[in-house]
Amino acid sequence: MIEFQEISKVYEDGFKALKDISFTVKEGELLVLIGPSGCGKTTTMKMINRLIEPSKGTIMIEGKDIANENPVNLRRNIGYVIQQIGLLPHMTIRENVSLVPRLKKWEKDRYLDKVNELMEMVGLDPETFGERYPSELSGGQQQRIGVIRGLAADPKIILMDEPFSALDPISREQLQEELVKLQKEIHKTIVFVTHDMDEALKIADRICIMKDGEIVQLDTPENILRHPANDFVHNFIGEERIQDNIESEGVNLPSLKKLMVKPITAYSTRGLAEALKTMRKRRVDNLIVVDKDDTYLGIATVWDAQKNYQNENLTLNDIKQTDLKVLTPDVPAEEAFQRVNTSQYGFIPVIEHDSRKLLGIVNRASLVEHIVDQIIQ
Repeated sequence: MIEFQEISKVYEDGFKALKDISFTVKEGELLVLIGPSGCGKTTTMKMINRLIEPSKGTIMIEGKDIANENPVNLRRNIGYVIQQIGLLPHMTIRENVSLVPRLKKWEKDRYLDKVNELMEMVGLDPETFGERYPSELSGGQQQRIGVIRGLAADPKIILMDEPFSALDPISREQLQEELVKLQKEIHKTIVFVTHDMDEALKIADRICIMKDGEIVQLDTPENILRHPANDFVHNFIGEERIQDNIESEGVNLPSLKKLMVKPITAYSTRGLAEALKTMRKRRVDNLIVVDKDDTYLGIATVWDAQKNYQNENLTLNDIKQTDLKVLTPDVPAEEAFQRVNTSQYGFIPVIEHDSRKLLGIVNRASLVEHIVDQIIQ
């Protein structure tokens, strides 16, 4: 989809921002560029839409050299989401989101339908928020608008430059989860720049770790956690330190049943107002949905509940998600550890083999607590 062929960038003062890097971004994947300040990650991303031109090398998109493309047309066909959001204060939310489609001369009915669809996808009712101005939205809501504005013209490629880094931790985590969920629906090719390894591990299909203008390692989150390329990568990723403790200290994980903790559940018949009240009271952003016999049915998130709140006839059974992988008690704890690390929710339900009765959940906290208890004994 996107191919960098021996790309270098040298500035007039002699600074080498990039040094002959080559890599490919696959169609439909979310590739994260990460590394310390000055490593070249933002320079790399901005070359894709020609905001920065390379000093040497070729960048191909769908087999075409972008050096031969009109930069304005190229940018209108690539979504771009930045940390500063960049919403135009004198335009309504609907006008902001539809800006690029209008520049591309879409018909009014077409771009209005697209705006409504995208706003609903991120839990912002277009009737409520469409005619508001950016100053009337919270920071998290503005950033959601920034994300969907990048999607409005239905581009194949979206560039995201540290889009969540200015948000508070709760809003940031919620938007990360929204992005993962959204990507499952839209299957865009996304290049995402961040300096936060936890964020990279949570959202990426593959992670490209950079240092001093070079690529140090490009691989899946799982392989990077298991097989860091060198000491720099080893020290750069937080989760690897936990893995090191497990191996070097000889920590033995017990059976899965001993690592389980009690989940916060709700019956599938519960209404959305009740569910939101429970989430607020228990300070969680999701509930595990069960029936009267505690049979596991799925998970309901605060965003799905909020998005569908106006429909008073809906229950958790109507909005539950069923694609979350589950564990059974016989799964080795080491395998559960890896699955929890890559779970978008930070936990995995444990159910009985045949009855699918919910036994509990395994989360990062329960695993880390056991490891630390053994280490400090």
